[in-house]
Amino acid sequence: MKAAQPLLFLAGLAAAGVTADDVAVPQPVLVAVVIDDLGNSLEDGRNTAGLPGPVACSILPHTAHGAEIADLAHAAGKEVLLHLPLQSMEDIPLGPGGVTLDMDETQIKATVQDDLASLPHLAGVNNHEGSLITQHPGDMAWILQAVHAAGAYYYLDSYTSVDSVAYQIAREQHVPAARRNVFLDDVNTEDAVRYQWQRLLKLARKHGFALAIGHPRSATLKVLQDELPKLAAENVMLVAPSRIVELQEKHPLPDAATLVPAVETEIKN
Repeated sequence: MKAAQPLLFLAGLAAAGVTADDVAVPQPVLVAVVIDDLGNSLEDGRNTAGLPGPVACSILPHTAHGAEIADLAHAAGKEVLLHLPLQSMEDIPLGPGGVTLDMDETQIKATVQDDLASLPHLAGVNNHEGSLITQHPGDMAWILQAVHAAGAYYYLDSYTSVDSVAYQIAREQHVPAARRNVFLDDVNTEDAVRYQWQRLLKLARKHGFALAIGHPRSATLKVLQDELPKLAAENVMLVAPSRIVELQEKHPLPDAATLVPAVETEIKN
């Protein structure tokens, strides 16, 4: 049976017991979840690695427990990302391995390469903070050139500013890329996280797939523990971020911002 349309509700499965015409049923829509800011707390890392399914773990470079958490995540079948610290509009301290606008090309590329080398099992990169640098095409080009040169990594634009050019620059630099759709926990309460979770599912059902970013906070982890096991019954499949990247690579959207509410401006993460 041929697929009717790529991405959105592909025709594919014949209904069980049907002997006349095949009856196509929708394939599951896809969601991916990334948990950021890992590395400084081993407990946070263990709790995240223990979540059901392929929830990805994004780890800050040169942190006390980063390598151990990467090992735990990898052993649990989860993708590991470098949570690359990039300068924000508010100039929030970035910790070790940060990239700032006052660096030249050589410094930026060396920093990115060193950050990548600090963690095992990496599949991709997403930005920590970055609302300033992700608006600068030249600096983002240097960053993504370094990512491309270092290996077969993908890039997720955490989209901390509506003016981010990171997604477009990644594609220009031949780095497979996608863009975040929902932040789960800008408001750190269970009710707020559940609301954002439902937004994620609504976007996925509308567009065929969606990607969320959260943090290892108790409210976020509790909601994920509750909600992830329900996905199959809701005809939703949790996938690794690389799958969402693959879909956007094969079927790039005219404007990736169409999956992100226009009212969002700069978001702290």
